[in-house]
Amino acid sequence: MTGLIILGIIALYVLSTYNKFVSLKNKAKNAFANIDVMLKKRYDLIPSLVGAVQGAMKHEKDVLERITLLRNQAVICNAEDEKVRLNNELSQEINQVMIAVEAYPDLKTSKNVLHLQRSISEIEEQLSASRRSYNMSVTLYNTLLEKFPPNIVGKLFSFPRKHLFQATVEEKQMVDISEKLG
Repeated sequence: MTGLIILGIIALYVLSTYNKFVSLKNKAKNAFANIDVMLKKRYDLIPSLVGAVQGAMKHEKDVLERITLLRNQAVICNAEDEKVRLNNELSQEINQVMIAVEAYPDLKTSKNVLHLQRSISEIEEQLSASRRSYNMSVTLYNTLLEKFPPNIVGKLFSFPRKHLFQATVEEKQMVDISEKLG
């Protein structure tokens, strides 16, 4: 009888811990989906940005083509790690264009370009907030994976460790630029 009670308590603990893992995993998945929404907004602005600066920035043609290529790859990408990598590269290239705009007086005063710069800066800020939310969810999930005894349940059901979303140096510079524009 005592053995059944102990077995029942263990089973309830395993079930409860498993449900916590599932809940935290789904929160992280939802937070990543929010990042995807912000990325989609950014993807939608990129053709307008390229179109607005393309004529004046003939020397940056390679950068503009690279932005278009990366955007197209990122749009169809489904793997989280690959999407993060592509978007980090895309951020670097967009940052180069934003900095290069400063060298073109016509672009610096263009209402369309200024509007696009502000829009991209707003999206970058929203992306940053979404990433913080994602990182908070992942941290809670990973912490549960490391705690004892929940780590036993995590290993038993093969819950993988998740990676935090880290901003690149270029993305940090992009925030600095947006603060100057703001």
